[in-house]
Amino acid sequence: MYNAVISAVAGYVPETKLTNFDLEKMVETTNEWILTRTGIQERRIETDPNKANSDMAVEAVKLLCEKRGINPSEIDMLICATVTPDHVFPATANIIAAKIGAKNAWGYDIEAACSGFLFALGTAAQFVQTGRYKKAVVVGSDMMSRIIDYTDRTTCIIFGDGAGAVLVEPTTEDIGVKDFIFYSDGNGCKHLHMKAGGSALPTSVDTVQQRLHYVYQEGQPVFKQAVYGMAEVSAQIMERNQLKSEDIAWLVPHQANKRIIDATAQRMGLPPEKIMMNIERYGNTTAGTLPLLLWEYEHRLKKGDNLVLSTFGGGFTWGAMWLKWGYDGDK
Repeated sequence: MYNAVISAVAGYVPETKLTNFDLEKMVETTNEWILTRTGIQERRIETDPNKANSDMAVEAVKLLCEKRGINPSEIDMLICATVTPDHVFPATANIIAAKIGAKNAWGYDIEAACSGFLFALGTAAQFVQTGRYKKAVVVGSDMMSRIIDYTDRTTCIIFGDGAGAVLVEPTTEDIGVKDFIFYSDGNGCKHLHMKAGGSALPTSVDTVQQRLHYVYQEGQPVFKQAVYGMAEVSAQIMERNQLKSEDIAWLVPHQANKRIIDATAQRMGLPPEKIMMNIERYGNTTAGTLPLLLWEYEHRLKKGDNLVLSTFGGGFTWGAMWLKWGYDGDK
């Protein structure tokens, strides 16, 4: 058995910024209200109607290959975590592979909302640890602006567009993915979901007219469960592996709400300087949040650093992963 280590990371966000002041002109809200309750100042939005989710992911994977110095044909597995696929089928992972020329990669999509990237990373690690696959790419990419109702002030303030990707390779060193704990509870569906577009409520003139093809969220129950779920599973991964707060170099938390992130860090006993954060600039990019964090903080990471990745998503889904970082990012 090998260890599965992240050997490169890359990200992409669209150029267009949607600020809180822009939203003040669109819905009944204020910059202060949004910032106080979420920590978000702005988010990135893809405004080109000819661009799809896969196009963002392609930019991230191209950069990933350039940084690692590999040809896309060397990739032998590609998993894409997303809730905004290009199509219901085929898998966006397969479209990404075709667009970048990863002709030797097989793959599929994972749909676990904001936990999607973490679940996909855990899945890819299992394949790499067996030695069956040598270069597995895990993508977290969501174009949330395409499923957000910009007349709904409870959801339009939260989400943005973005993509991130990591390359996972086998190693015999004591680095890489060490442990993970994942959970899901379908009883949370009623609090956070998209009402129409699936087999339960197929697309029709009525569903479109009733605006049922957008994210629906009940804020309070989601917030309450997210605070509890992320904080407890993060503490659980530490306790199971006898990790103390001083052993952790970084918390890599899902960027849904700054108050949720702060509660998780507090439960883990971590000071603010050990928390990765970019929610103020990107908002919640769903499956894109964790790889975008790793991409932005890469230059500050050192080989052997203990990272705890923690997330919570609709469904409900939540989990935490302990990994030892695989290389000095400043090199």
